[in-house]
Amino acid sequence: MAWFRKEKKPRQPRRERLEIPPDTWEKCEACGHTDIRAKFQRNANVCPGCDYHRRMRAWEYVSLLLDEGTVGEVEGDLRSVDPLGFPDYPARLRRSLAGAGESDAIVTVAGQLEGLPVGLGVMDFAFMGGSMGSVVGEKIARLGLRSLERKHPLVILSASGGARMQEGILSLMQMAKASAVLSQLAERRIPYVSVLTNPTTGGVSASYAMLGDAIVAEPGAVIGFAGPRVIKQTLGQDLPEGFQTAEFLLEHGMLDRVVHRKALRETLSRLLRHMTGRPASAARAQDG
Repeated sequence: MAWFRKEKKPRQPRRERLEIPPDTWEKCEACGHTDIRAKFQRNANVCPGCDYHRRMRAWEYVSLLLDEGTVGEVEGDLRSVDPLGFPDYPARLRRSLAGAGESDAIVTVAGQLEGLPVGLGVMDFAFMGGSMGSVVGEKIARLGLRSLERKHPLVILSASGGARMQEGILSLMQMAKASAVLSQLAERRIPYVSVLTNPTTGGVSASYAMLGDAIVAEPGAVIGFAGPRVIKQTLGQDLPEGFQTAEFLLEHGMLDRVVHRKALRETLSRLLRHMTGRPASAARAQDG
């Protein structure tokens, strides 16, 4: 009676096992919240769990702030060299170019911010910690001169660990170069707005980052010249809670406003239109 017996066959799984790419998930550095990368990106790279402002790349800021279809890069062909023969500097530059995918630690563009022509410089911390070398200073100076010639407002977003030690005094001189161009903008009453992101330290904070007609910062951004450990050792006393954060500097009169990243575009538009005396764009007026 073998034909009455039911032959048992191994059951095939109904669902296929899907392989999830390792870079699909991201983790917040502040609270440990883990979510898919796309969700962080849709939220302007702000943690949906604790509202921590994670770092963004330069071109991501450009896309966030400027009108689509109006952006053109300025001086994008400038490249850093090794003027002092610093050991391993050329190799590190090559690694940074391969990893960061930018021409240097700053991207300079011209475009429109809600219909208003502006010059925009955005530092990229992914390129050697956003260090200020000769190319960074030169690109800021040329962008400032372009704003001077065309009477367009200038906006610079800073994210830097300070001067680039591999270029020595040439790096430090960029502080004076950029500041000199910004003084010309001030004389001609052409607005310059400085936006400080996490971190803004060293020679950048000691020069163009703190010279804006208006200075705003993202929430929680670390801003200062020397690190807190060095300052604590120098003073020989404990530092106040929240020292060198954007909120601390706002409380002590060093900033004009702390602005959430989602409100940054609107805030800059209002500031620049107030400074230039230009009305809101037709599309914006219609929405209002």
